[in-house]
Amino acid sequence: MEVKLIEKLIIASEKSTEQRHIFLSKLDLSVMLYLESVSFVDPPANNISFSQICNNMCEALSRLLVPYDFVAGRLVPAIDAKERFEIDCNGAGVVFAAARTEASLSELGQLLKPKPEYKKLLCFLHDNDKEKMELKNKPLLHIQLTQFACGSLAVGIRYNHAIMDGTAFSEFKTNWAAFSRGDGLVIEPKPDRTIFRGRDPPIINHLHQEYSTSCNNNFLTAWDTEGIDHKDTPSQGQTHIIYLSRQYLASLKKAALEDGRMKNCTTFQVVAAKMWKAWSIAVKMKDDITSTLLFPTNIRNIIRPKAPNGFAGNAVLTCFAQARINELKEKDDSYLVTKVQEGIYRVDDDYVRSVIDWLTVHCGGLPCMENSLRLVPWWRLRLEEDVFACGKLKCTTPIVVKPGFAFLLPDLQGEGGINVCLELPDAEMEEFSRLMMEW
Repeated sequence: MEVKLIEKLIIASEKSTEQRHIFLSKLDLSVMLYLESVSFVDPPANNISFSQICNNMCEALSRLLVPYDFVAGRLVPAIDAKERFEIDCNGAGVVFAAARTEASLSELGQLLKPKPEYKKLLCFLHDNDKEKMELKNKPLLHIQLTQFACGSLAVGIRYNHAIMDGTAFSEFKTNWAAFSRGDGLVIEPKPDRTIFRGRDPPIINHLHQEYSTSCNNNFLTAWDTEGIDHKDTPSQGQTHIIYLSRQYLASLKKAALEDGRMKNCTTFQVVAAKMWKAWSIAVKMKDDITSTLLFPTNIRNIIRPKAPNGFAGNAVLTCFAQARINELKEKDDSYLVTKVQEGIYRVDDDYVRSVIDWLTVHCGGLPCMENSLRLVPWWRLRLEEDVFACGKLKCTTPIVVKPGFAFLLPDLQGEGGINVCLELPDAEMEEFSRLMMEW
């Protein structure tokens, strides 16, 4: 698929905003990397031109950068502590690229499934210079709008995770869509993250086995322009999607509750437990190995005082569950679901504060990467529900799924199911699928 650039420009806020610096918490700084996704839109029903669509989305974005002034800023060393970063709300702007392709959307096949072609839908958002751009000059948000030959659109987005988490980004997109329709703010962003400031002195009350200390202690040199400078696990398989129907999910929950060990459980908890077991066995871990399941939880309502509505920062913590492979093989479903529940229930205000202080003491940290499966429940974010002036998003999906990650994506037919997306070699995927269907 060949994609041609039409125009690339910097979008600044519609009017000047206050010059200020925004504190970044250790939760923000622990995810200082760029996330990439793509959304698709059917051909506009009102027959507006691609030029009009681009102008509308750019104008809406310019208006949005007034309340979201920090998105148009840059990451710089903090004024009061050079060993950490903060956001300089300097109005430097965000990148917007318009592009066209002679391909039709139908040629991409199943849209929810990440594929190599999707990288072309962000190809004009990366630095082309051989020398890496300094972080202080690097935009925090990049957008590429691509028109297909059939009239359909792709909205490729690349943004620095340090400025906001998935919930905040979903609210950003909702506000952008509203502005494109000529409406006002749906949710007022509140980017102040001082409620997540660490204690002095730090107080670590928990072990925090969900993190690894194998990160560079020289914080300012630990990052490159793409994110933290660590080696990615090499890809050895293909990206696959399996569909879990509403009836299947109901059967999983029923089976987990049959022995009376639990009074209730959620769909996520039973799916997470099932995937953890199936993946750990499919990748052929030895029986005495400890397998770790990692998954995020929103702490906006857990921390005290609570984060305000519209909190526009990172308020997500990594939860974990651990078990030896022989346990995963021998124990019943309810036992594994309770393990997942324990990972969720241990996170209270004291645990949140302890994590922040642990990250302070250890100069940041990476989620435990060894023998671990990381679940990303995207379906909860409802990223595909926004309606822009040019139409409703029909699908949003990540550009790539790395080994050791699994995305839970929505059922685009609205039938209450979940799509599981992960990368495994074909033989391991066959075993994973077989184990997922057992109960």
